[in-house]
Amino acid sequence: METELMFLDCPAYMDRDGKARCGLPAEVESWYAIRSTDGPLESAKIRCPRGHVFNGPVESLTWDKAASEAGRQAAGGHGRDASSLPARRARRD
Repeated sequence: METELMFLDCPAYMDRDGKARCGLPAEVESWYAIRSTDGPLESAKIRCPRGHVFNGPVESLTWDKAASEAGRQAAGGHGRDASSLPARRARRD
């Protein structure tokens, strides 16, 4: 029997300002689909070694680590726990 492990970066915030993410590898404990008005959403339950647990659509559990690093460097920050939020586009109505 072949077993495959999958990991996502833990999306937990480590501070109240929302600048530092946990980022440890979080093991995917289970995959499933949930229904939505736009069709099924791929979802997962993940857990990191620090004990953070998340359960929901994979799209909500992933974050753009490269954008976080770029934002941190642009802000003049350094150090592993100083990453910023991923870049977001402004919404036009």
